[in-house]
Amino acid sequence: MKIITKKHLPRRTFLRGIMGATVALPLLDSMIPAQTPLAKTAANVKLRLGFTYIPHGAVMSKWTPVGEGAAFEFSPTLSPLAPFRNQLLVVSGLASTAAEPQGDGGGDHSRSAPAFLSGTHIKKTDDQDMRAGITVDQIAARQLGQDTPLPSVEMGIEDTGLAGTCDAGYSCAYMNTIAWRTPTTPLPMEINPRVVFERLFGDGSSPEERRSRLAADGSILDSLTHEVAHLGSGLGPQDRAKINEYLDNIREIERRIQKAEKHASSDPSLPQAPVGVPEGFEEHARLMYDLQALAFQAEVTRVTTFMLARDLSMRTYPQIGVPDPFHPTSHHANNADKLEKLQKINQYNLSMFAQFVAKLAATPDGDGTLLDHSLLLYGSTMSNSNMHDHAPVPIVVVGGACGQLKGGRHLKFPERTPLSNLMVSLLDKAGVHVDSVGDSTGKLEI
Repeated sequence: MKIITKKHLPRRTFLRGIMGATVALPLLDSMIPAQTPLAKTAANVKLRLGFTYIPHGAVMSKWTPVGEGAAFEFSPTLSPLAPFRNQLLVVSGLASTAAEPQGDGGGDHSRSAPAFLSGTHIKKTDDQDMRAGITVDQIAARQLGQDTPLPSVEMGIEDTGLAGTCDAGYSCAYMNTIAWRTPTTPLPMEINPRVVFERLFGDGSSPEERRSRLAADGSILDSLTHEVAHLGSGLGPQDRAKINEYLDNIREIERRIQKAEKHASSDPSLPQAPVGVPEGFEEHARLMYDLQALAFQAEVTRVTTFMLARDLSMRTYPQIGVPDPFHPTSHHANNADKLEKLQKINQYNLSMFAQFVAKLAATPDGDGTLLDHSLLLYGSTMSNSNMHDHAPVPIVVVGGACGQLKGGRHLKFPERTPLSNLMVSLLDKAGVHVDSVGDSTGKLEI
C-alpha cells in the first residue's frame, strides 16, 4: 500500500517493509479530517472488547466487596484495580448454570471454560462429535471485525492442545479454549508470543531470514525505516511523536520475545521450548497483555480472548510464596493455609490484569484513552473451587465502553442470575444486539 502523506490520512494506513512486515498505525490527528467536530470524532471511535478467563474460582470472601452501589469498599483480591474505580463494575450474584453437571456427573473443569462466554451446557464426549455454543467474542467479531485485519485474536499461557481426553470423559477441546466460532468449531489459544506478534505485524521472510535476524538482534521494523521517515516528513510533531512511541513499544515487545528465545536456547539443561515462549510466567503473561494493548491501539483487532491459566492447572507460584500447584491448592477443604495461598494466587493473577488496564489507561486514543474505549471482562465460571460450585461466580467489568458504562459500582443481582445475561448486556454496549446468549433469560441493567 502506498503511504499517503497529505494532511489527512485514511484510518487504515499501513507501513509495509521489504521483508513482509505490515504495521497498522494508531489513530493520529492527521487521520481526522480538518474541522471535524470533536463530538463526531468521538462518535467514530470503535469499542474494543477483551475477555480474560481464570479457572478454579476464587476465595469469594476475599473477592466480594463490602457494600453495594457506589459506596463499596475494595476487597483484598480486587485491590489492584482500585486506581480504576471510576471505570470498574464488580458484578455479584451471577451463576454459570451451563457449567453445572445437569445429570452428566463429573467434569466441572471441562464444562467451565466453554460455558464462560457461551452460556451453553456442552455435550459430554471425548470424540469428534463435540458440541458447545458460539461464544460472545465470536458473535462480536462477526460485526466489529469486518473492517480490521484480524476479526479476533485468541491467546493463552499454558499449552492447550485440542486433541485427546482431559477430564471425566470430555474432549480436551472443551477445557483448553474459551472461544468457539461455531458450536462445533473450537478456536485454539495461541501461547507463543512470537506467533501472536507475527500475526499482528506480519513477517514475510523465510525461516532462515528470521533466524538470521534473531541472531543479529534485528527487528522486523528495520525494513520500515524508509517508510517511517517518508511518512513522518508530512506529519505534524504530535503525530510524529505518537508514531515513534508506538514503534518503540513494538520494538520493546520484540526485544523481550527475542530475550526469551535466546534464554530458552542457551541453557542445555532446559528442554526444547517453543520459540518465543518465556520461561517465567509473569513475563509471559505481561507479553501477552502488551500484545493485546498494541493490537487494540492499531486496531489490528477489536476483540481478544485470553486464558491466564487452564483448568486443572498445575502451575506453581514461588515468586509470591506459593510453591504449591494451582489446582490442588484450589481444593482447600477450608484449610486456612490453603485458603491464604489461593487468595494470593487470585490477587496475583488479577494484579497482572490491572497492569494491562493501566497500559490501556496510559495510551491515547482519539478523544480519550484506550481504556475509555474498551470493555474488558475478567472472571471465572467457578466459585468455591473446593466444592466445584458455579455460583456466585467472580466477575469484574472494566473500561469506559466509549461512554456507555458508568463505573464505580458494585452491582449485586438476585442469586443465580445467569452469567449469560451479562454477556447479552456487554454485546449490547458494543452495538451488537442479540436476543439471547446460551441460557440467558434477559439483559442486565449495567
